Amino acid sequence: MKERARILVVGGGYVGMYTALRLQRRLKRELDRGEVEITVVTPDPYMTYQPFLPEAAAGAISPRHVVVPLRRVLDRCRIVIGEATAIDHAKRTATITTLATEEEGTGGQQLMYDELVLAPGSVSRTLPVPGLADHGIGFKTVEEAIGLRNHVIEQMDIASSTRDPAIRDAALTFVFVGGGFAGVEALGELEDMARYAARYYHNIRPEDMKWILVEASDRILPEVGEEMGRYTVTELRRRNIDVRLQTRLESCADRVAVLSDGARFPTRTVVWTAGVKPHPVLAATDLPRNDRGRLRCTAELAVEGTTHAWAAGDAAAVPDVTAEPGRECAPNAQHALRQAKVLADNIVHTLRGEPLQTYEHAYAGSVASLGLHKGVAHVYGRKLKGYPAWFMHRAYHLSRVPTFNRKARVLAEWTLAGLFKREIVSLGSLEHPRAEFELAAGGKPFQDPPHNPKGSS
Repeated sequence: MKERARILVVGGGYVGMYTALRLQRRLKRELDRGEVEITVVTPDPYMTYQPFLPEAAAGAISPRHVVVPLRRVLDRCRIVIGEATAIDHAKRTATITTLATEEEGTGGQQLMYDELVLAPGSVSRTLPVPGLADHGIGFKTVEEAIGLRNHVIEQMDIASSTRDPAIRDAALTFVFVGGGFAGVEALGELEDMARYAARYYHNIRPEDMKWILVEASDRILPEVGEEMGRYTVTELRRRNIDVRLQTRLESCADRVAVLSDGARFPTRTVVWTAGVKPHPVLAATDLPRNDRGRLRCTAELAVEGTTHAWAAGDAAAVPDVTAEPGRECAPNAQHALRQAKVLADNIVHTLRGEPLQTYEHAYAGSVASLGLHKGVAHVYGRKLKGYPAWFMHRAYHLSRVPTFNRKARVLAEWTLAGLFKREIVSLGSLEHPRAEFELAAGGKPFQDPPHNPKGSS
């Protein structure tokens, strides 16, 4: 091993956190001797366990328990809260901007490295839909999940208090775009929560609400198979959820969702979950990418045609050696968790001059929750639906969420949720905590959008 190996991990998600965690375990002696330095650059000081976002939005799990604090877990790594804006691998340098960059006024700082792990994840893939940037709500972060929960309950408050039928109708219409895991699970959990909350409103019934799922293809949840996808559509429609396949969102300007089939829905809620795309930092590197913008990688998780550069997860196009030639591993959590272990081991092998290992994992299947006690699953060829699938969904993700601390807290919350009633409180004002004080101190009331003193979207 060279005198001091500097390992830079870009990203603190699944791949970034698990790679750094395994590296600090495998290189414990080298870290003690000062022969290795591991730096993790991440925009957030925590890793979000995204499969729990729908339950966090429904109030079944506290948002604090959906995230894992990186400084606690990666106690032998240097954590830098910031973003990589450019990477020059030929010079082994990365340009980093931190929270203090703007105040310092010195521009981005340069980090030197010997081994690079690119795991920045992905960002929401949007289309040039009129009004989407103004009125759309994402569902990729814990902040968005909790914001959406507050927003849904606030719309019910608006509908309950208004005398205008048009405002009431728009407030109780919820449009979800995208029939993948994020869209279907978020819709299922939030519809379940809103239906329960309606019992506490004197003038809102579950039938008054319109829930609409828009999907451009001819099926939803393709990961669980065609049969389970059809069952999911049937189950959602049985709950009076309007599922529109082979339909696109054409516009949501002026708070009116216009669909490609000609339907128009006045609505104050448009949730966009129509896929993801690679993180923009990949375009600011000198590393090879494929036509989808992902890094070309070998089966050993090294970036193709380069040395000392590694990638996995959403940012990497990794060949699937268990399938026919030309197939790539799906960019999902199942592969990301396993790729992180192989990636970390291969970096250790490289530093020690040992042969590399190949990433090989046959896809085990998928599970999805459709609300409390409802779900679908297709695991190892077996198909489950209803309560058994929902139970498998919870058991699987409880086993995968990092740290015993988080497992215990999530299990405790699920247990308490089974014993007591749901929480139906909106804390939308948390998004702008200084608004009330600014008004009291003589400032102008915060309005985003206009005429909404709570600052909710």
